[in-house]
Amino acid sequence: MANTITSADAIFALTVTNLYPSAQTLEGYAADAMFALGDTEMATTVRGADGKLSAGFVFGEYLQTITIMPDSPSRDIFETWQLTSLTSKAVFRCNATIILPAISRKYTLVNGVLQRVKAIPDAQRVLAAQTFQINWESVTGASYTA
Repeated sequence: MANTITSADAIFALTVTNLYPSAQTLEGYAADAMFALGDTEMATTVRGADGKLSAGFVFGEYLQTITIMPDSPSRDIFETWQLTSLTSKAVFRCNATIILPAISRKYTLVNGVLQRVKAIPDAQRVLAAQTFQINWESVTGASYTA
């Protein structure tokens, strides 16, 4: 598909070890916020007394926010994951694949942890979207053809 930047056909498939071993395709996103990956720090820098800049590679975090509507069928995935982690006092790792057909890209997200949850939707005029944050060990992009 050429000359488009639509998100409408994006596919986000998630597996959670020992909880959802087969891929669960997320759906029911918020209208203006489906998922977003924050900026990842790649280096740290220090300027010496003589003004020279020194730099070193660092492993930054890949913190992703997923925003879904309160009536999304995918809400159950995150709530079950949260409750299971809470009751067992354990971390359940996840992996995901995101396909963005509009730009012919596929992203592989590896060894993630559900780090933050919005446990209950805000009640406003209508119930507001909920956010869930996953911290990924790695994110790798590649070309994709359907």
